[in-house]
Amino acid sequence: MTKLNYDLVVFGATSFVGQILTQYLAEYFATQKEQIRWAIAGRSQQKLQHVKDTLGPIGQAVPILVADANNQTELDALCAQTRVVVSTVGPYALYGEPLIQACVNNGTDYCDLTGETQWIKHMITKYEAQAQQSSSRIIHCCGFDSVPSDMGVYYLQQQAQQQFNAPATQVSMRVKTLKGGASGGTVASLINVIQEAAADPALRKDLLNPYILCPADHGNTQRQTYIKSAKFDPDFNAWIAPFVMAAVNERVVQRSNALSGNAYGNNFRYNEAILTGEGLKGRLKALAVVSGLGAFMLAAVSKPISQVMERYLLPKPGEGPTPEQQLAGRFELRFVGKTDAGQSLKVKVTGDRDPGYGSTGKMLGQAALSLAIDHAKDGEKSTVQGGFWTPATMFDDRFIQRLTKHAGLSFEQV
Repeated sequence: MTKLNYDLVVFGATSFVGQILTQYLAEYFATQKEQIRWAIAGRSQQKLQHVKDTLGPIGQAVPILVADANNQTELDALCAQTRVVVSTVGPYALYGEPLIQACVNNGTDYCDLTGETQWIKHMITKYEAQAQQSSSRIIHCCGFDSVPSDMGVYYLQQQAQQQFNAPATQVSMRVKTLKGGASGGTVASLINVIQEAAADPALRKDLLNPYILCPADHGNTQRQTYIKSAKFDPDFNAWIAPFVMAAVNERVVQRSNALSGNAYGNNFRYNEAILTGEGLKGRLKALAVVSGLGAFMLAAVSKPISQVMERYLLPKPGEGPTPEQQLAGRFELRFVGKTDAGQSLKVKVTGDRDPGYGSTGKMLGQAALSLAIDHAKDGEKSTVQGGFWTPATMFDDRFIQRLTKHAGLSFEQV
């Protein structure tokens, strides 16, 4: 058996989010007592050395591992010597599978920030049995997709059980504040999903299934409500519009319910939307969001138009919000939950950085650290067995504590 030289390896450290994550980990270890053996990895020694040079004194001790995302032998060798790999190499549907395969081959834990549900479904179908056998825990969606949503619902359900001794079987999440930009990698992933769906009727049907990520025996037959147009929401006394990330987050939350034995209820309902405000102004803003999303979808379906957009209008891979823009960003999500008896409660989840990058880097870092530190003791893994998990089923209150203390998030009842 190969010796485990590392507790954590950052794969894709030269990508846009990879650099944010690597910088965050270096700053974290410079101020925290926790010390783990970690390394950065990717396909270019030169680019990895440049990233290492930006990490300051603590970075000088961080080893560099060279492995290509498409080279199975190199990835197997990498995974064989670490307990956890955190990957930022997307679009995952194009580049992600060989690393998943290497992790399940070697019993290595893994987390990432994908929001590509069609790829997640494919990976679960193909590798879950092997992951269970090798004790590899795979946790997708550990960034803004879908930690605030998934852990927000988890937190709300904890409060509901404490106060009402019952789950909230209906939960709605509304985006109150969202200030941030997009990176080229995120845009490329989104356009890739749209184009795949446009070319494949079966995939389109899959993506519309709210239980696409749930095990076949999940048992929930509840018809889910999608926010596809401008609507008035009486729970928030405001107009709402579709939220572009709802298609991912809603499915992750449903998987969390299924994996936890339908702890949120056998007929649990969940949806997400953006709050656009009250009155005529709120309605017009909601209609504008609907129109904008529709125009983007139509443009993305056309390869010639999407190529022009990617070349001249949208950020390119490796580009994204500046450090100043990331610091200026923030988000606030509001959740309302109702029990079968009609009792209700509201909670909010906030973040202090650009949601997709500054905050995502910190959330992803804490997910990786939770796997490397909190959920292992003396080399033994926690009671969570191998397989494909969600943030809310892999982690627990300790993760919320980590996010609150080290990642600038807050979870509180309103």
